[in-house]
Amino acid sequence: MPDTTRRRFTDAFKSEAVQLTQESGRPVAQVARELGMSDHVLYRWRIEQRHVESQGRTRQEVRAGQEELIRLKRENEMLRKERDFLRRAAAFFARESQ
Repeated sequence: MPDTTRRRFTDAFKSEAVQLTQESGRPVAQVARELGMSDHVLYRWRIEQRHVESQGRTRQEVRAGQEELIRLKRENEMLRKERDFLRRAAAFFARESQ
């Protein structure tokens, strides 16, 4: 497998690429080839753009919300593990004291 690094695209580039697919009338796969990228990525950007437009939020706001959701899920999982550990510890010490 070739050693490749993941490319990063600016939000402006993403918006322009999506706009190009919408206004040019060319297939997404053709536009993606012209831009030197995967058509799957461009399809995903189109979906994200529709979501952003329907929510009336910017791409950064959507991304920040997704990152916050991921962080909260991780924190929730950690707190559940902590709670379960404390329950087991309480049961252990309750048996020991009898």
